[in-house]
Amino acid sequence: MNYSVGQVAGFAGVTVRTLHHYDDISLLVPSERSLAGHRRYSDADLDRLQQILFYRELGFPLEEVAALLDDPDADPRAHLRRQHELLTARIEKLRKMAAAVEHAMEARTMGLNLTPEEKFEVFGDDPEQYAEEVEERWGDTDEYADSQRRTASYTKEDWKRIQAEAADWGERYGALMSADEPPTGEAAITLAEEHRQHICTWFYECTYEIHRCLGEMYVSDERFKAFYDALRPGLAEHLRDAIAANAAHHTS
Repeated sequence: MNYSVGQVAGFAGVTVRTLHHYDDISLLVPSERSLAGHRRYSDADLDRLQQILFYRELGFPLEEVAALLDDPDADPRAHLRRQHELLTARIEKLRKMAAAVEHAMEARTMGLNLTPEEKFEVFGDDPEQYAEEVEERWGDTDEYADSQRRTASYTKEDWKRIQAEAADWGERYGALMSADEPPTGEAAITLAEEHRQHICTWFYECTYEIHRCLGEMYVSDERFKAFYDALRPGLAEHLRDAIAANAAHHTS
């Protein structure tokens, strides 16, 4: 059996453009071509595509996926075992997050107020423990003073809106990565600018230079990295590069 690029796109839930890209970079080269030169995929090609999509879902860069799959000494069963372990760990993380959301929903329905520990136990951190560190690092800056002044007046509805906007942005950024959009592409740059504008709107005037420094911190500080990578593995690095590209675009 062999299949057209359109059929494979339908099977796998990816775009034809993605399959063309995988072919162009020799990550997934179809085994056959029709007389008219159209791509035709074999069952073995579909097996490889499945492996690619597993690794992509787990946040592996395409270059690393290619190296893993093309390793002549690799056992296909080893790939499956590794993916099973990684997916199991991710499922457990999502299960804990889902339980925390359910707990919050129950508390909201019953009119209960959750403690900071209860709200953030799923992430393993109490945000209050960082308040002193934040003040020590940035307490003498205009941005810190501006943020303190603004947030002091926010209502519960304001915070709910901030959270909803951030969650929506995170979903769209994750989708962008699923589509293999590069951090230097227009789509990623647009979302990086939206990220900066969100900070400007709600907290302080975030210049492009400040935003670039934040991007570096999202990767270098493992707490920030864990937060962004919880949205999608590899998001912290991808966002850092998109922020840098956005800053270069607007300041060049």
